Amino acid sequence: MVDQALSRRTVLAASSVLAAGPAFAQAQPRRGGTLQVAYNTEQRNLNAAMVASNAVFLVASKILEPLADAVYGGVGLTPKLATGWNAASDGLSITFELRRGVKWHDGRDFTSADVQYSALEVWRKLSNFGRSVFRSLETVDTPDAHTAILRFSRPTPAQLIWNALPDLTAVLPRHLYEGTDVAQNPRNQAPVGTGPYKLAENRPGQFVTLERNAEYWDAGKPYLDRLVFRVMPDKGAISAAHEAGQLQLSCFSSVPLADLKRLQSLPALSVSNRGYEASPYHALIELNLRRTELADVRVRRAIHHALDLPRVVADVFDGFGTVGTGPVPTTSQLFYTTDTPRYGFDLARANALLDEAGYRRGAGGMRFQLKLVPAPWFDYTVLLGDYIRQALRQVGIDCQLQRFDAPGHLQAVYRDHQFDIATGSPVFRNDPAISTTVLYRTGTPPGVPWSNQYGYASQAMDQLIDQAAGELDPIKRVALYHQFQRLAMEDLPVIPAVEFSFLTVADRRLRNVANTPRWAMSNWADLWLDA
Repeated sequence: MVDQALSRRTVLAASSVLAAGPAFAQAQPRRGGTLQVAYNTEQRNLNAAMVASNAVFLVASKILEPLADAVYGGVGLTPKLATGWNAASDGLSITFELRRGVKWHDGRDFTSADVQYSALEVWRKLSNFGRSVFRSLETVDTPDAHTAILRFSRPTPAQLIWNALPDLTAVLPRHLYEGTDVAQNPRNQAPVGTGPYKLAENRPGQFVTLERNAEYWDAGKPYLDRLVFRVMPDKGAISAAHEAGQLQLSCFSSVPLADLKRLQSLPALSVSNRGYEASPYHALIELNLRRTELADVRVRRAIHHALDLPRVVADVFDGFGTVGTGPVPTTSQLFYTTDTPRYGFDLARANALLDEAGYRRGAGGMRFQLKLVPAPWFDYTVLLGDYIRQALRQVGIDCQLQRFDAPGHLQAVYRDHQFDIATGSPVFRNDPAISTTVLYRTGTPPGVPWSNQYGYASQAMDQLIDQAAGELDPIKRVALYHQFQRLAMEDLPVIPAVEFSFLTVADRRLRNVANTPRWAMSNWADLWLDA
């Protein structure tokens, strides 16, 4: 049943497409200047059409552009490479009118052939999330150079496609990719796009430099001459560089939490969590159900009861978060429901469930041992692993920590499945079908990060996810995702521990900072540096 607070007007408004200009525009922008940006999670692959990842978007979104992007001022979109779009009532086609006069950075014209190629060969086949969203995409018609008609083999909700446009529709130049192995194309490290900045130099381990695209379709932009993304894996070094005035910007909480109060006190710097509203994160606890003990839902529920999540928010996240209640974050006004099972901190209940499951305490008070693999992405995910180890020891579960660097973690957890418990941090990207249901549905091949690689298999869950993915009525679709959240919290293959947003540290001279709900992943064409 749909929540009482949810009306047809609410659903339709949240599913609509609204065009709006950038918020907080500043008068008389100053042209020129170089922006020094911290790049603490260096990426080998900068192909945003293939890898929807915020660490990729940080650099690549200034080079490669999507069909549309998110805006403040209500749920909606602002045109980028598409200037208009219309969905057929039967859900079998969507027509995009494309922007005219756009050129690739190598001087070639941008046309509907580029959208056709990107959609059929990359979004549908290779994108980590697009392969789910666009799995029923059958053909893309190009009646002229500025029209692309996506045709689906089965009804596909327009609501889903609108929500996917900002993250999953970066367009690639067909002439540089067609006939190649896309995954191995050297342009993945040196992308050619249509965006406001062009790649000047990519020196691994040191920096990525982007320079102003003087031929950008949005006349007069960008305002800055260049962006320098400095590879800085040491977060303490980022804090020191901010204090010394050597950096003007760091995103995604790139400084240690312990340094934030000191940085906030500096008159030259601002610290804000604004600009991440369209990409809230979940700190997840992933459970490998191939392990006999974890295959028992009583054990999974016992683990949840053993975790004092309000304390985790306060101590691990330093108060910058809220306790997770389900796979959809509370910030999603459209899809979130309060009607899900809850598991409060209750050691007595945790011990009772473990006893009931047949795992009595043995010598030393331990019941069994698990391999715990914390994700290395952020301070949060690493410290959460330390907390889990301490918390589960109280109920007789001995967790042995095993740490990996980023490539090693992806290999161990998502390809080799060499873990019992892992921490993770997926992003909610506007719609459950984009980046959330993939955590629960079977069928994702091994090696795809941030997907169901923990052996969870439920026919009821698969059917519910597939039904929601094809439901055209927006109200019925929301109701199905409420059912999805309830089932996810009943079966509990992963534990949504904490919802959190990132922080940006910026030089106060920067203008137009955080003026979209996915600002760090936007193109920064209107960003400028005051004198």
